Amino acid sequence: MYPNMLGFAQRLLVVIVICLFSLLAHAQQELDASTVSQAELEIERVNNELIDLSESLLEIEGDQKEALQLQLFHKNEALRVLLKSAIGKESVHQNKLIEFITLQQEYAKDATDYLEDRLKALDDTIKHASSEERLALLTDYQELQRYLDAVNEAKWQNIQWLTSLGVNQENAERALKASVEKQLRVTSASVDYYNQQVDIVGKQISERPDSEKSALQLSELVLKQRLDIVTDSLRSLISIAEPLGIETADYKRLMFEVTGSITQELFDGKVMIAILSKWLDNVWDWLANNAPQHLIQLLVFIVILIMTKLLVMPARFLVGKAVVAKNLKISHLMQDFFIAVSGYLVWIIGIMVGLSQIGLDLTPVLTGFGIAGVVIGFALQDTLSNFLAGMALLIGRPFDVGDVVFAGGVDGKVSHMSLVNTTIRTFDNQIIIVPNSKIWGDIIKNVTHERVRRVDMVFGIGYADDLLKAESVLLDIITSHPSVLKAPEPTVKVHTLNTSSVDFIVRPWVKTDDYWDVYWDVTKEVKLRFDREGISIPFPQQDVHLNIIKNEDIPEN
Repeated sequence: MYPNMLGFAQRLLVVIVICLFSLLAHAQQELDASTVSQAELEIERVNNELIDLSESLLEIEGDQKEALQLQLFHKNEALRVLLKSAIGKESVHQNKLIEFITLQQEYAKDATDYLEDRLKALDDTIKHASSEERLALLTDYQELQRYLDAVNEAKWQNIQWLTSLGVNQENAERALKASVEKQLRVTSASVDYYNQQVDIVGKQISERPDSEKSALQLSELVLKQRLDIVTDSLRSLISIAEPLGIETADYKRLMFEVTGSITQELFDGKVMIAILSKWLDNVWDWLANNAPQHLIQLLVFIVILIMTKLLVMPARFLVGKAVVAKNLKISHLMQDFFIAVSGYLVWIIGIMVGLSQIGLDLTPVLTGFGIAGVVIGFALQDTLSNFLAGMALLIGRPFDVGDVVFAGGVDGKVSHMSLVNTTIRTFDNQIIIVPNSKIWGDIIKNVTHERVRRVDMVFGIGYADDLLKAESVLLDIITSHPSVLKAPEPTVKVHTLNTSSVDFIVRPWVKTDDYWDVYWDVTKEVKLRFDREGISIPFPQQDVHLNIIKNEDIPEN
């Protein structure tokens, strides 16, 4: 009986466990279904609101219709946020998501048709409006264009979503690519046109009298606003074109020429080649159309370069003569700098004059120099730091060639200076080249900058020696030295009652070149005179006293 009961209990336990697992799985399914239903309900609710708004658009006209259309755009943006979240979290059934995104594709198509019609009608209105009215209308035009750009971006996002859900989108992607290519051509042509118009009106403003400038300035403002609109649209299209496999180097080159902004994309090899190719095309076109006419100007350019080369040496010579004048008191580094710059300046002026004579547009050249300057600046940060420090040393003039200095942690005599580094010869005849940034960012001590220096010395005598006699001897030593100056008057004073000596400070004034000779002569003479006069020069000493304890003095325990 007991074995049968035991087997029944085991079977009952297995049944209970299976039931518990079934209940847990059913509860989890209900929880997932609740979550999915909640996400679907939210998307369905917003989608139904969009349908209601779309139906309402057919029943109203005028400003209310435009306001309702704006509300429709914002509502659709909210729906797309929900769809993006549902795709990422997989909180909605795949078939339902495909249905929703397919509706988004239909909405994007209808929105594109509506916006293109509105933009075309508004563009016709702007053409027949006055300049004052155009500014207000362009604000509405810019807003509609931004909505159209957002719809284009949504089209590409819809394709990506459906592709991730396993729906073949080759035809849709091919159609979008063809549409984007067409829009890129039209938009880039508009950018080029409005950019040229802005330049033309700008030249007219500079040439016309003040009485006619106000109308032209208003026209220029309208053109710049239209240029900003098409430029923003071109930037948006480029962001879609790249993942679609459309070549965008020429469009990025156009963006750079119009905006002048340096972005990371500008350093792409294809974009750089496009910029250089455009510049070279301009050069060749110019040569093909104007070579016969400007052959003489080319000869003039060559003559100007030859004359420039002949003028460099006289310019350097004249500047060199001018900067060495004593009344200017210019440092050697400043003199070398002015002489070198004068030669480079003559070359730059000569080349610029020559290029202007042949009618070459210098803007691309200067732009290329600007880009090269940025690249070189990043690559040579330390060198530029040293150069700027050299300029600061040149202007501040804390020292000059031949000065004895302590700078950049090095003590010695300055033997050479440049805008990048300074060469210092140490007192043991070592040559040390110190970067200027190290010198300018540290303490600089110029020992020989002043013509007169004070020699600071300290001498001590014993406490048993005659204080007044020692003071008289020290004063006689420094006043009798031929290199010690009478003015400022030398100083001999009791300075410190030290632990082992009475210290005197001895401070004679000398010419800077005689500093060490006086220091060593006076030190030697003090020792000799103190010995003759019986004056001691104490040194640190310590007395040690020993107390001897006898055995009988030790107490017994």
